[in-house]
Amino acid sequence: MDEKRRNKRLDLEVSVEMERLDKDENITAMKFIHVDVTNISRSGIGFFSNIELVPNTFYNSKIQIWTKEIVNAVIKIARCVPEEEGFSCGGVFIGLAEADALKIDIYEMYSDKE
Repeated sequence: MDEKRRNKRLDLEVSVEMERLDKDENITAMKFIHVDVTNISRSGIGFFSNIELVPNTFYNSKIQIWTKEIVNAVIKIARCVPEEEGFSCGGVFIGLAEADALKIDIYEMYSDKE
């Protein structure tokens, strides 16, 4: 199977705090959610959530990376698939500072050498 991704996915286990950005009146009182990252690349992120997220919605996220720094990014939910104990989701980075994207590139170079 040919890889269609623009960037290599990196396995990473960190937690992310996400806040929905749109103002949908039907949203419950839950505003912040925590997810567990399964992989990350310069272009997006894969994660596991206990809550079903709607595709094409946007979230402001705070991602604590391996250096313990916080990366702020806007994520557009691309998919959310039911699993046994939650949802496997994927998102595309819509707003990611170039300096933060470079941190992901550096991690990729480092992890390739291991």
